[in-house]
Amino acid sequence: MPQLLVELFSEEIPARMQAGAARDLERMATDRLKAAGLTWEALTTFAGPRRLTLVVEGLPAATPDREEEIKGPKTSAPEQALDGFLRKTGLTRDQLVERDGVLFAVVSEKGRATATLIPEMVERIVRDFPWPKSMRWGTGSLRWVRPLKRIVCLFDGAVVPFAIDGIASGDTTEGHRFMGSGKPFTVKNFADYRAKLEREHVLLDATDRRLKILEAARAVCHAQGLELVDDDGLLDEVSGLAEWPTPILGAMDPQFLDLPPEVIRLSMKVHQKYFAVRDPKTGGLAPNFVVVANVEATDGGTALAAGNSRVLSARLNDARFFWDEDRKVGFDVWLDKLKGVTFHAKLGTMAERVDRIAALAREIAPLVGADADQAEQAARLAKGDLASGMVGEFPELQGVMGGYYARAAHGDAIADAVRDHYKPQGPNDAVPTAPLTVAVALADKLDTLVGFFAIDEKPTGSKDPFALRRAALGVIRMIERADLSLVLHSLISGHSERLADQLVTLHGRATIQTVDDSGGRPLSAHVSSDQVVLWIAGKATKSWDVHDPKALRDADNLAREERANLRLGPDLELLPFILDRLRASLRERGIQVDRLDACLLHRNDDISGLSKRVDALNAFLETEDGENLLAGYKRASNILRAEAKKGDLPEGAPVALDGAPPEETALIAAVSKAGTEVDAALATEDFAAAMTALAALRAPVDAFFTAVMVNSDVPAERDNRLKLLGQVRTVMGRVADFGKVGG
Repeated sequence: MPQLLVELFSEEIPARMQAGAARDLERMATDRLKAAGLTWEALTTFAGPRRLTLVVEGLPAATPDREEEIKGPKTSAPEQALDGFLRKTGLTRDQLVERDGVLFAVVSEKGRATATLIPEMVERIVRDFPWPKSMRWGTGSLRWVRPLKRIVCLFDGAVVPFAIDGIASGDTTEGHRFMGSGKPFTVKNFADYRAKLEREHVLLDATDRRLKILEAARAVCHAQGLELVDDDGLLDEVSGLAEWPTPILGAMDPQFLDLPPEVIRLSMKVHQKYFAVRDPKTGGLAPNFVVVANVEATDGGTALAAGNSRVLSARLNDARFFWDEDRKVGFDVWLDKLKGVTFHAKLGTMAERVDRIAALAREIAPLVGADADQAEQAARLAKGDLASGMVGEFPELQGVMGGYYARAAHGDAIADAVRDHYKPQGPNDAVPTAPLTVAVALADKLDTLVGFFAIDEKPTGSKDPFALRRAALGVIRMIERADLSLVLHSLISGHSERLADQLVTLHGRATIQTVDDSGGRPLSAHVSSDQVVLWIAGKATKSWDVHDPKALRDADNLAREERANLRLGPDLELLPFILDRLRASLRERGIQVDRLDACLLHRNDDISGLSKRVDALNAFLETEDGENLLAGYKRASNILRAEAKKGDLPEGAPVALDGAPPEETALIAAVSKAGTEVDAALATEDFAAAMTALAALRAPVDAFFTAVMVNSDVPAERDNRLKLLGQVRTVMGRVADFGKVGG
């Protein structure tokens, strides 16, 4: 079947936009082809430094003929309804078909040649293409990421003629800007197109470019006894910078190796797009780099390597300046600078945020096995490097540089906490395990969550500008990893009060002794003027005359109201939000969310306990005993629910009645034994043991339902058996609400 080949050839496309452009081209072409009623066998897109390419295999020569039956009004409908239907279908009354008193229109449409549909499809793709940034040039209205130069459009080997703002379609394209022949060349189909591009030193597929870079870069390093430092993000980027990538090994001045390795790597990556190189003998960085050129130099790249080495030296000299100057300045100066840095207009300055994190870290420290004084000190230093010169140049190094600067003066434990307190920053990031680091990292993330929930900046839909979902998931992962039994409710409530007290303050000449009933703290003002001023997040918002007693009462009331607004939201909404993130985490682990709902029994803020309970429940329900016991639980619950509706559900413990079937007596004993074992297991949070105790009920429950009639004609027997089923439900309910488990 025919093949469609489209190439959109332009000036250089930014590397960061290429992968998205390939996806957008695939999506837009798919939508257009479907809308035209076309089918195909395969659709592939490619993106590179100067071209976007679409190839569609197995398109039909024409769209199929189409016949559609449209239901119209009844024959008895008013004339206006019939007229409207005729206008809609373009038919006359005698062309309609009557069936069972209803009129139908049969609309036939002949298929169209595919070649006649392609020009409109390509033009709409080009004009509607969603580039993040685009430009207009010349006199036309066309916008493209860079000036569009050529359009190749071939269907079944023939040119599909059309033009977009004076750019005519054809069968001609160009090769490599420097290494190609310098002459445009014609292509017949995709195979011919791809082969000729490669002869013209253009690798069309980004995957091929990526593989060539990786293999050649490793080879040039290996030849010198060195190793390439892998960097997938940089590899993706440089594969979009060169049509014929050629890695070259360069050398740098060894004196720069006394800089932190993160600084060297980031200077190479951010400014120059170089790969770092490792010395396998020492495990540290080697005084080398790999640059990916877009040409094969006649001298083997010697001149290119030397030129890039000079450029890198200039960059690293800048880095050395920041490194030396920062170590002269230190944390005291940086922390003072944070007083003038706004964290958020409604949440005060970075310095105020540091105070909050330090107080919360001190509170968390004993709960995670860390020293409270050290936790507070580490938290106070954690944000200091934000004011440093190095982090100003490389924001990606926040925390990392703070760790380096803190190590000499404050020791390894505090330095590690400063360095790692942002972790984990994503699902694949390492989770801190050192107690001191955990205390500071939890305080940092909880302050973020409490603060933004307090000012009603919660995530909505796919929008999460303050990365609150990531922060909540980080809290969950740290708690699970360290197996912490934290009372999140208490931490959140206490921190929201701390936030409110810090951000809402009264300042003025009079000292107001009114007590805030909700917190038991006096609302006091400081002597400064004839005005009492209400400050919110570091800004004066309202003032009152200190000589007016009513005004002072109004000041008290408004301050309490503002503090209450900041205190109420987080506790009510933040915990459910964190539990939603736990649900998402469970889904990623392949655990159904109804397992979590079944375990939300008592302390819903005990993330570690919840996770362990859910894991144990999930493992139990995957067994035959668990599956069958769940069925027995649901059967017992249905019987009890039906009897409860009658208002005749007996209470109390079952007893072994004379003449009772052995299955009934056995279940009474089994439930009593299981209850004792479940209580003992739950007391130590041994949820696996609790599930094992429940598993022992499976056989007695099955035997009971097989041999015993619950709704006996004898009232005493019926009541006793209903009590027994109630006890089964109660014992199982201590472990989980099995009624919320699906299946």
